[in-house]
Amino acid sequence: MTTKPPAGSGEGKPEAPEKRLRADARRNRDKLLEVARAAFAEHGVDTSLEEIARRAGVGIGTLYRHFPTREHLVEVIYRREVEALCAAAGDLARDYPPDVALAEWMQRFVDYIATKRGLAGSLRILLTTNCDLFSDVSSMIMQALRSLVEAAVADGSIRDDVESSDVLLALSGIYSAPDTPDWRDRSRRLVSLLMDGLRWGAPKAEAKRKS
Repeated sequence: MTTKPPAGSGEGKPEAPEKRLRADARRNRDKLLEVARAAFAEHGVDTSLEEIARRAGVGIGTLYRHFPTREHLVEVIYRREVEALCAAAGDLARDYPPDVALAEWMQRFVDYIATKRGLAGSLRILLTTNCDLFSDVSSMIMQALRSLVEAAVADGSIRDDVESSDVLLALSGIYSAPDTPDWRDRSRRLVSLLMDGLRWGAPKAEAKRKS
């Protein structure tokens, strides 16, 4: 569903590119994205835009200046979530041992899926109008996961018959799980089980068992 600005509001024209925003405008935009992401993840994409603006402490006209339609808001949130998820792969790889970095990233994938489920309705609309968005996203996520999996395999902390595409397929199954109140907690447990399976029989685990 595409939501347009109120008639006669004059708020339907997007602002200048993000890099040109004044500091206060950038703060408003970032706050709107933060509030909208949380609202969509919790209540779905049909959450009132007026309520999002209210929670962000701005007027509805400010929201429409930054995001002329609901789908525009959804696309920006989705891109940001993917970029944050992929950037986390490098940060975790720098700060943790390879298998721990992979485990932590997969737990973050649960949060990404939670946001994606909340945006599902508008993402289906975007799929018909912006196929490049989804091909770009798939490539970015696969590249991030592959770097973590390959590092853990090379380190001997996960089994060496693992392919990153298999891991992504297992993780993606979380998306289709029933949307129950305990969905997030259950998904985190499933990710932990998956990680246990990746470690089972790994060279480091076998060496430790035999020592």
